[in-house]
Amino acid sequence: MCLGIPAQVISGNDFHALCDTRHGVRQIDLLLVGPQAAGTWLLCFLDAAREVIDADYAQRVNAALDGLEAVMAGASDVSQHFADLIDRVPELPAHLREVAP
Repeated sequence: MCLGIPAQVISGNDFHALCDTRHGVRQIDLLLVGPQAAGTWLLCFLDAAREVIDADYAQRVNAALDGLEAVMAGASDVSQHFADLIDRVPELPAHLREVAP
């Protein structure tokens, strides 16, 4: 399983962008998503952008990653990290709803 890390573009060119991430500033490969403007949010894996995302989604992913780090540090209540899932049944993404039984 891979975990995507949100990254916000600081500057870039056609192939790479300097991005701010939860682990500091990183150079991110843009070959899968194309050139992106400063301020754009990307979901990255192994320093390569896999998807362009919005700020709200970036915040939710970062909150979930904070939750995973809390669990690894021994926390037992991580509900504050998954506020978007509290009191609702998670939904399948649209592309999976079409094939789900």
